[in-house]
Amino acid sequence: MTLPRLSRDTLARLADAVRRPAFDAGGIATGIVHLGIGAFARAHLARYTQPLLADDPSWGILGVSLRSAATRDALAPQDWLYTCADRDGGGERLTAMASLTGVLVAPEDPGAVVARLADPAVRIVTLSVTEKGYHRVAAQGALDEDDVSIRHDLAHPDMPRTMPGLLVAAIRARLDAGVPPFTVLCLDNLPENGDSTRRVVARFAQLIDPTLGRRVADDVAFPNCMVDRIVPATRDADRQRIDALLGVHDAWPVVCEPFSQWVIEDRFPLGRPPWERTGAQLVDDVRPYETMKLRLLNGSHSCIAYLGQLAGWQTVAEAIAEPALASFIDALMQEVVTTLHMPASVDLAAYRRAMLARFANPALHHRTAQIAMDGSQKLPQRLFATAQDRLAQGLGAPCIALGVAAWLRFLHERSDDGSVLIVDDPKKETLLRAVRATRNPHSLCEAIFAMPDIVPPRLANSKRFRDEVLARLQELTAYGVRNTLSKINRGEKCHDETPNGTDSDSRAVRGGIADDGAGGPRRGLQPADRRDPQGRSIACCGTGERALASREHHRRR
Repeated sequence: MTLPRLSRDTLARLADAVRRPAFDAGGIATGIVHLGIGAFARAHLARYTQPLLADDPSWGILGVSLRSAATRDALAPQDWLYTCADRDGGGERLTAMASLTGVLVAPEDPGAVVARLADPAVRIVTLSVTEKGYHRVAAQGALDEDDVSIRHDLAHPDMPRTMPGLLVAAIRARLDAGVPPFTVLCLDNLPENGDSTRRVVARFAQLIDPTLGRRVADDVAFPNCMVDRIVPATRDADRQRIDALLGVHDAWPVVCEPFSQWVIEDRFPLGRPPWERTGAQLVDDVRPYETMKLRLLNGSHSCIAYLGQLAGWQTVAEAIAEPALASFIDALMQEVVTTLHMPASVDLAAYRRAMLARFANPALHHRTAQIAMDGSQKLPQRLFATAQDRLAQGLGAPCIALGVAAWLRFLHERSDDGSVLIVDDPKKETLLRAVRATRNPHSLCEAIFAMPDIVPPRLANSKRFRDEVLARLQELTAYGVRNTLSKINRGEKCHDETPNGTDSDSRAVRGGIADDGAGGPRRGLQPADRRDPQGRSIACCGTGERALASREHHRRR
């Protein structure tokens, strides 16, 4: 039987358990334009905004796709409605989403996108265009002025293809018309993401017109923010399951974990929705939270992705179920926390435990191949910056080095069992050319570390870090992921002590965003206190007990 399509007309037919919008889906107006209307924005920004539209329907979201028409074509027959499914081991909760006012496709008509951005009713422009959508030199954060698309937009500013080109064209149109500029709110995983966006956009504007560049730098608000929600790609199996639960057909649902976090600097000259009412944290300085998330969650994700791709672990949950990898990720997090400077209210140990539980969510099917994309753009803020801070503290970074080595090994496009891997990266040709030109791990390390647009020169010049990466790459090449992790567990330390000789996680912190309810000062985690995602007690990386547990796990399998 063919199910009717999800639409305003079929909202009343939805199963009773589905949460519905508390407003007229046809009565909202556009106040936010979102560039990069993929799954994340529809599962995060839209979820924080939708409950507020009943009180103020002027904050509807107009989506803009910078590449494909697929989202527009799927949602137009549905009156821009779709389903958001929160999934974990306890089940699935569905919400009918009606916060979109439409979707434009920039490559089809960039002028139409600029016109909507220039509309005075638009007060905020949000972005989730992925790291490569900023056209930055990742290691330095500056605009890549040699990028082909950037050169096109500089030569044809009225027909922009890129996010910087679209924003600058719209800001110029607004200023020419006497309309104040909108606020630009970046939702991507960049360090100091608002400041990073300002740097790129202002430089692009300066190359068009120096006066315009100064206006963008001085008059446009680019608040920093930190977003956190795992949103994997939606599979056909997800669509079929959601259709069965809805009782209608949704061609473009999104699936996400229940956990969500949004920390925002409160700088919105033209106003904003009261997002604090739906759980966002409004703060003066988001940088500590942003660094925590980039280094702990995203850094761990990248390491899981590259080790998982090499070992044949297709999803994050499958990978983290391996005790040897869970042990390594726990130790990696200990390495990272020495570089964080959080408010006293943030319980980093509880935050780490919560992340391990999120990674273990079997319902998400978060593919390691998806996370492994765009490594050249992601690793500078996820791993390299942490390694630099460790070295500045006089500490090594052996766990980070293993993550970097796994990325280098991944560039060979073969897993440990010889299966073909896909490298999807804006610098793919440069990276693979380096792989083809090298004959051994040492020459590959030297070639990649000589790329200052990927590896920061200060880090590349550190013999200590280069040696750590090379040692791990040689082990991965010789032994593979599983044996390398077992080798580490048999005796090599995977985290250093802090300069005063105490364990890196022994600082007492209280309460906070991932509070485990214990309250009060706690002692540092000892080996017997650490547990894997299934609650089993585990020792720190580098002990014989962990290796025995790993071998026993594989024997049972």
